[in-house]
Amino acid sequence: MPFLLIVIIAIALIFDFLNGMHDSSNIVATMISSRALSPRKALGMTAVAEFAGPFLFGVAVATTIGSEVVDPAAINSAVIITALCAAIVWNLITWYFGWPSSTSHALIGGLIGAVAVSAGFGTINLAGLQKVLIALFLSPILGLALGFLTLKAIYFLTRGATPGVNTGFKRGQLGTSLALALSHGTNDAQKTMGIIAMAMVTTGYASEFHVPWWVITLSAGAIALGTATGGWRLIKTLGGKFYKIRPVHALASQLASSSVILGAALLGGPVSTTQVVSSSIMGAGSADRVSKVRWTVARDIAVAWVLTIPVAALLAAGLYLLINLFF
Repeated sequence: MPFLLIVIIAIALIFDFLNGMHDSSNIVATMISSRALSPRKALGMTAVAEFAGPFLFGVAVATTIGSEVVDPAAINSAVIITALCAAIVWNLITWYFGWPSSTSHALIGGLIGAVAVSAGFGTINLAGLQKVLIALFLSPILGLALGFLTLKAIYFLTRGATPGVNTGFKRGQLGTSLALALSHGTNDAQKTMGIIAMAMVTTGYASEFHVPWWVITLSAGAIALGTATGGWRLIKTLGGKFYKIRPVHALASQLASSSVILGAALLGGPVSTTQVVSSSIMGAGSADRVSKVRWTVARDIAVAWVLTIPVAALLAAGLYLLINLFF
């Protein structure tokens, strides 16, 4: 195996680990804040499910990331390294400040910025980019709507129930949170798989784009390990800053977000787990009353969403120019 490929795989796995740490908040925040599970149990269960997800539901997203966003002929090792490094830098910045931004946006922005500088904007596949952007921007709208409708449906089905129904809502989260973790592992770990498979082609290790089992295992393991560490700054943001989350809100938001994320993964659409989970939480809260949600927090998160692609693209472009200047 070429040394350069080993370096790229190492950087990709660091990105994957940070992805898991960054996005673990999306999976466990509502479980913890509604007291369905302790933090340790929630993170442990989520990590196991994250690892299993890619093996159960295929690698359609990896193919989208690795071969449909930019012209494969324009990809070289420097492009891949700078795209990953730009995404890592932005993820660390947003993690430090507790902003639930999108690792998916960051990686795609990094790819676009690096390729645009190295080979020109003409090498960006507009059809593939359109597929990615539709998935990224439509998914939070679906999350908001499904969160709202799911909570309304739960209220309808449990009308007249005693307060003891909350015990059922807590127990039900074992299933919905497991589904959410599986969907996240399926969607997000595949982005790293796509990058590694792309690097295998650019370094000459593989003749065509393909995701072998060992790449799936490494990527799934890295995101699971990152998840197990927990992104506590982001857990605090998602778990309590929107509104006081009760077990019924947690159940509804988990069910809604897992449906959107898993559906996108099966269709090959790389979505932002952060966006989907955040919007599902807001949708569930607004089903009680619109004023229940602290929309100023949602505004701040939305700003981070909007900034991620252009900032990551600029970071990647600058890093690529820096690498060429010195090497």
